[in-house]
Amino acid sequence: MTGAPPRLVPAARLLGSAGAAGTPDGDVPAGVRGIAGLLAHRLATDPARPLVTFYDDATGERVEFSAITLDNWIAKTANMLVDTLGLGAGDRIGVDLPTHWLGLVIPLAGWLAGLEVVLADAGARALAADASLPPATRLGALFVAEDRLDATAGLVVDETVALSLRPLGGRMLRPVPGVLDYSAEVPPHGDRFAPPPPPPEQAELLRAGARVATAWGLGPADRVLSTAPPATAEGLLGGLLAPLVAGASMVLCRHLDPAALTRRIDSERITAIAAAPASIGGPGAAGAGDGAGAEANPPTGPGVRTLQLPHLG
Repeated sequence: MTGAPPRLVPAARLLGSAGAAGTPDGDVPAGVRGIAGLLAHRLATDPARPLVTFYDDATGERVEFSAITLDNWIAKTANMLVDTLGLGAGDRIGVDLPTHWLGLVIPLAGWLAGLEVVLADAGARALAADASLPPATRLGALFVAEDRLDATAGLVVDETVALSLRPLGGRMLRPVPGVLDYSAEVPPHGDRFAPPPPPPEQAELLRAGARVATAWGLGPADRVLSTAPPATAEGLLGGLLAPLVAGASMVLCRHLDPAALTRRIDSERITAIAAAPASIGGPGAAGAGDGAGAEANPPTGPGVRTLQLPHLG
């Protein structure tokens, strides 16, 4: 038996008032007008250094992606969106994923293809009355964790793509009729993608990322640890947009083991921790059990700063 479907929140609305009065302006790299340009800039300036490192302390998984390897996954996914799902500029996709490297790939691929990215939020966080879309909003596709299929069954979706999130790209444990398996569908697609011109709203995503990066003092030498899922402003900005705009790298941790934090800070040369929202982690909440609650924001060691988002609405 399923409960109410999750709220659908466009990524731009989720950012709230990041960049409001009191938040310093930030610089987007010259000539960059959208997400495709930002990825191309990173590939041109820093292609081989680790961009994303992902840990799942429940499974022992650790994977690392340079800008080149992450871009391959993003391009393959964008090609799937266009070639397999038949989506084009202006169409809308939903993302219901926990803290995970694929939780970055899917939104980035959607933006690369000129789509609107909507994040599914099942948590108890307060949102502005006009932040969520109507429950009957149609999605061209929904990318959802396999264990969230029942929870999202009430959404209006043309195509559902499930992700097992198992180590080594494992396929779904139990195939479901009518549901595409991401791990089976994406690999055959090409790793080059010709993006359309970016829609205007992508400029605001970049500006918000740049403003937060400036407020935090992020630069290319930073490695930012984040436990927050992408359906939170903390995850979207602290775990993706701000570090990407700043040229920094991200270390994403799911099911974070507090006992491993000090060792991880040292081994991964963490310079900053993007604080996760304390309201996450309750039963049924998006990201529940992912180590994204208040316990994921312990005191840090010398030289490691804790980053709080400025002026979120």
